Amino acid sequence: MPVLVITGTGTEVGKTVVTAAVAATALAGGRSVAVLKAAQTGVRPDESGDAQEVARLAGPVTAAEVARYPEPLAPWTAARRAGRAPVRPEEVAEAAGKLATEHDLVLVEGAGGLLVRFDAAGGTLADVAGLLGAPVLLVASAGLGTLNTTELTARELLSRGLELTGVVVGSWPGSPDLASRCNLADLPEVAGAPLLGAVPAGAGSLPPAAFRSAAPHWLAPCLRGSWDADAFRRREGP
Repeated sequence: MPVLVITGTGTEVGKTVVTAAVAATALAGGRSVAVLKAAQTGVRPDESGDAQEVARLAGPVTAAEVARYPEPLAPWTAARRAGRAPVRPEEVAEAAGKLATEHDLVLVEGAGGLLVRFDAAGGTLADVAGLLGAPVLLVASAGLGTLNTTELTARELLSRGLELTGVVVGSWPGSPDLASRCNLADLPEVAGAPLLGAVPAGAGSLPPAAFRSAAPHWLAPCLRGSWDADAFRRREGP
């Protein structure tokens, strides 16, 4: 798995923190890691973006971006309003491929959901995954409404012949409600792929050393962690 594409069921579901957890776990296993943000929006040139946040939390990763736009909008809208060239899926795939020649693992983080548009032609992160032949990790929210967006994303990946590695809950609440607890069983069912982790709410606010120490306990063995889905369901489920 030299390249892993990380997308979400929408915005603000915890993609960056999950990306950092995957990176930290890989680093703890002795792997070299690069993180590529396909299109960073809503950040000024002098501010840290998502890739830099991953590096802050996870440790010594190579952090890179393909493009950056100042307004917090979908990449194509942000590029158009800024009068700048949009991101093309081919550019993202080329950048990821170059990083893959120098690193054991490249994590490509999208913006928003799978089908958020990069350019006027309708290029998306799904196209990037297709060009790379890379598996996709889906970050989902915990509570009510997540089953619909998870299944829609999974169906789109399936229709394109793309591999869905699994689903990670991006922000597991300290006091989960009934919907969240039931979703532990329902998410893998609607996704047709395993539940591969649950990152605690607020994990991104931990000191970096504490984050790095805890990250492997939030992710399943196929992501080089020690999280056990069955044990978690027994403890947190209804």
